[in-house]
Amino acid sequence: MQRALTHRISPRLAECELAFHARQPIDLELAESQHEGYCRALERLGLAVQRLEGNLDFPDCCFVEDTAVVLDELAVICRPGAESRRGETALIARELASHRELAHIEAPATLDGGDVLAVGRTLFVGRSRRTNDRGIETLAALLRPRGYRVEAVETTGSLHLKSACTAIDERTLFVTPRWIDTRSFDGFELLATPEQEPGAANVLRIGETLLVAAGFPRAADLLATRVPRLELIDISELRKAEAGLTCSSLIFA
Repeated sequence: MQRALTHRISPRLAECELAFHARQPIDLELAESQHEGYCRALERLGLAVQRLEGNLDFPDCCFVEDTAVVLDELAVICRPGAESRRGETALIARELASHRELAHIEAPATLDGGDVLAVGRTLFVGRSRRTNDRGIETLAALLRPRGYRVEAVETTGSLHLKSACTAIDERTLFVTPRWIDTRSFDGFELLATPEQEPGAANVLRIGETLLVAAGFPRAADLLATRVPRLELIDISELRKAEAGLTCSSLIFA
């Protein structure tokens, strides 16, 4: 059975780190409700969802994707680019240690899990405000002996690579081309987000179901023609914290 590691919303969510979005008021009660709806959607799709709550002092703690990269053979504990988030990783490392061998990204390297898109044995890694060259090089060195290829992708228009690119199947990527350098994706079919909805690129594939953030109707219509099953998930309050659907879980078998 696949499992999903999640974390409760912090009462300090309104103090979250922001890079590309202007700060807006966040309705904490609504954010908590939407996050729980997200977790229940994962459960409906057959995942065993674990809800952590040990990092509530960290405003961004619900965005667990950034703390680790979990592969079949190894879990790489990240060193987030935002200093305020580095204390989150200890809890996640303890939880993952019972499931995987651990490796760590060490200073001066930085790596956010939201910058890592795994498609088969290739990991595309965004060179972004949160992930530096040393982080990409360290990840490549850790994974090369295990048969993975790491490919850097210049990421300039969004917080993370996966804000601008996710996979809808093993050969097709859903991308916002003006936010990233797409030349790294040779051999993949690139499906562009609608011009009016650049923020729609972050989708989450669970089996044959594609989860799409509500509020992007053109993207939903486009993707519905390409996937067996599509489900809309409302994360409007979390999007104010620069989040996408992949941000709130670490999914692994």
